[in-house]
Amino acid sequence: MSAFRILLVALFLNILVYTAIVIGNHGANLAPDFLGDIVALAWPGQFNVDFTSFLILSALWVAWRHNFSPAGLALAVPALFGGMLFLAPYLLIASYAAKGDMRVLLLGSARAQAS
Repeated sequence: MSAFRILLVALFLNILVYTAIVIGNHGANLAPDFLGDIVALAWPGQFNVDFTSFLILSALWVAWRHNFSPAGLALAVPALFGGMLFLAPYLLIASYAAKGDMRVLLLGSARAQAS
């Protein structure tokens, strides 16, 4: 679990620094570039569609893990739009709440106890 937590911190810091540099150089308006690449039907757009699919799956998993409760649905929003900036801290906090039990981390406490 320690290696997993170190990886989460490294991923978070990596994307945080990279994002700060990109915002500093290009501004915070991602939508025109992101959507423009998709509309162009080229490889950068293919990557953006694939990445968006992962974000949707991540948001759905977070909501499911919380049994689609209001809190789970609220957490799904930053999972969808925040990507790794949300998911790495979320998993880090959840890993401590799960006390290192990977079943609890992946399934949520209610599902882990039921199975």
